[in-house]
Amino acid sequence: RLARSAPQEAVVPWTNAPPAGGRVNTLDWQALTSWVTPTEHLFRVGHYGTPEIDADAWALEVGGLVDRPLRLTLEDIRRRPNRDVTCLIECAGNRGLRGFMGAVHNATWTGTPLSAVLAEAGVRPQGIEVVFFGADQGTETIRDIEVTQNFARSLSVDDAQADGVILAYEVNGEPLPVGNGYPLRLVVPGWYGVAHVKWLTGIEVRDTRFMGKFMARDYVTLRQEGPDDDAVWAETSVGRTNVNSIPAKVVRTAAGHRIHGAAWGAPIDRVEVRIDDGPWRAAQLGQGRDDPHTWTFWTFDWDASPGTHTVTSRAVSTDGEIQPAPDDPVLVQKITYWESNGQVIREIVIE
Repeated sequence: RLARSAPQEAVVPWTNAPPAGGRVNTLDWQALTSWVTPTEHLFRVGHYGTPEIDADAWALEVGGLVDRPLRLTLEDIRRRPNRDVTCLIECAGNRGLRGFMGAVHNATWTGTPLSAVLAEAGVRPQGIEVVFFGADQGTETIRDIEVTQNFARSLSVDDAQADGVILAYEVNGEPLPVGNGYPLRLVVPGWYGVAHVKWLTGIEVRDTRFMGKFMARDYVTLRQEGPDDDAVWAETSVGRTNVNSIPAKVVRTAAGHRIHGAAWGAPIDRVEVRIDDGPWRAAQLGQGRDDPHTWTFWTFDWDASPGTHTVTSRAVSTDGEIQPAPDDPVLVQKITYWESNGQVIREIVIE
């Protein structure tokens, strides 16, 4: 838990922080005090607006390459075995645009395991992909032809059956807010927010890869591979989260100053902090350190001298992946803003 700042632990503001409240429901890092994000502070993103759904008339259709197609009402789903899953969800565009660095939250979702629903439907052997359709829809122009499409994303059958993937109808012990997917949404820990399809209406098993707009034309990362004179441009669909961290705030303490922060995106082995151009030094990991799908809070005690300083953090995963510096080729050669997980350099004045 990020401790609430006592009177003697006043927050020292960053001098290069984006203004709070610049975007709807994005996190103000300097106000972060709770490991589980309150429901009213969950960020939300919609691509075709917010659909109006009558929960009494709503049903989830499960079909495609299955032996036993299902039609489940909300009450049918609520009567099924349920579980709580606490996980972090981050917008794939978080940190990709200047000042947009708070589209992330950590919440507890309640729902029924997707694997059991698929087992009941009976996925046929030729099925390789599970597509999730939302109720939100819009008009798209493809080669001068206008078509109406629902928001949709897919997972491989193996990924869809993974432990922790649920069809969620509650968050933090409350019914889903309309903006966060009421009456039912997909929660898939370890994946960027675009994969957590909201306002679910249909699940379809297919024998080919799904190439809808939000898999193959949008939410696609374009990156140069190789030197300029022999470059290959590679496009990849946004999927699993990348290792990430951020210094959230600095507070004054009786002993000096303490830096609070969070790390996420992969199982976290350690977080390191650098002051100005000094060496990387280990931070103390706190709540969440044993859960690969939540954020890990961390602290660093700092004997700060008066003056202007920079504070940088980097997270290292248990697989050895290091959060990249801003000049790392993995970021420099990426020309789209999705999946931006570079080290954040904060600026601060200590008096």
